[in-house]
Amino acid sequence: MTDAARQQTGKRPADRVRIGELARRAGVSTRVLRYYEQRGLLPAERDTNGYRTYAPDAVEAVARIRELLATGLNTESIRALLPCAQGGPGLQPCTLSWRVVECQMVQLDTEIAELQQRRAALEAYAETMRKRRAQDEAPATMALREA
Repeated sequence: MTDAARQQTGKRPADRVRIGELARRAGVSTRVLRYYEQRGLLPAERDTNGYRTYAPDAVEAVARIRELLATGLNTESIRALLPCAQGGPGLQPCTLSWRVVECQMVQLDTEIAELQQRRAALEAYAETMRKRRAQDEAPATMALREA
């Protein structure tokens, strides 16, 4: 359908999907889709009524965005990686995708090391508290035995 015909009828091309339908198919809210659009992750067009419409492959694109978000990547990195995320699961190995993935793994390793240090510090506190409790309970236990 031409733009002129669409303007006269107010219809969208049959292969385009409105935001509500995409949200239902992709299992996300319309708010999430608008956020992805705002961040440059998911392109949308407007029909003559002003409704957002999306390409037929938008469900796949939303799934890929969600997969990448689950890895801890930020939306800026994901926007850069989306061209490498075409044609199936994973990323096509290119210089950019390798660099982003490796940087993310280094960042995660750093965060894991920090978390392990924090856990060790908490464990030391917990051990001190266990010892104190045992010391505090010892006189009470003795008194009960003597009674």
